[in-house]
Amino acid sequence: MGRDKKKYIVGTSGYSFADWVGEFYPPGTRSREMFDIYVRHFNAVELNFSFYRMPSARMLASLVGRSPDGFEFWVKANRRTTHEHDRSAADEFAENLAPLLEAGKLAGVLLQFPQSFHRTVANRRYLAAALEDFSSLPLAVEFRHESWDRPETVEGLCAREVTLVIPDVPPIRGLYRPEPAATSKVAYFRLHSRNPDKWYAGAAARYDYSYSEPEIRQMLQSWSAVAADADKVYTLFNNCHRGQAAANAAAFKRILLQVNL
Repeated sequence: MGRDKKKYIVGTSGYSFADWVGEFYPPGTRSREMFDIYVRHFNAVELNFSFYRMPSARMLASLVGRSPDGFEFWVKANRRTTHEHDRSAADEFAENLAPLLEAGKLAGVLLQFPQSFHRTVANRRYLAAALEDFSSLPLAVEFRHESWDRPETVEGLCAREVTLVIPDVPPIRGLYRPEPAATSKVAYFRLHSRNPDKWYAGAAARYDYSYSEPEIRQMLQSWSAVAADADKVYTLFNNCHRGQAAANAAAFKRILLQVNL
């Protein structure tokens, strides 16, 4: 693989799903066995359970010990921070990431804000404060509402050296669908779905989508300018229904070897 292609770090948003058994994991795989299989295929994962409950240092230390050298973790910020506007969760969250940080395996913290988080003065102030709360750690921010698609958003994140997540979502009015832009030396592409009919049909249906090979090739080309200036290009598939994220991540790795960048 060429030098530029080696900067691509590929994985999925989460790894422990019952409906991946028989699709990605062998039949009969138990939940406690999933991570050990996952790390044989990918070199990064986005931990999403941390959105719902505070991650413990003990659990993260276990994952560190079970992951190979060079494996990296993005950890999704707890919903108290991003969805409930409760900054009191930040200190404990950051402290519990110590095992990942000490092992050199923390890619960063992902702050994914909901579509209801519009670009208002109050929300801009909250965002600035939340970023300061986690300023000792590498950070990435994902917006869902189109009001953030402004040059000032890119400029503000650049000034803080915070990575702007480029989401792949359906062409629905109101959704944040920016042109790829770099705000740090890290690029972060997060692939959700391109099906507008299912986006508001509930979480399980929202991510029931499989990317085609032409779509993957087109994305690689559209990202090329941003990727060229990045030191690392994280590509995380969040279309986790029935193992589609794992299948698409594997296809992405294969196609990456074939294309000219």
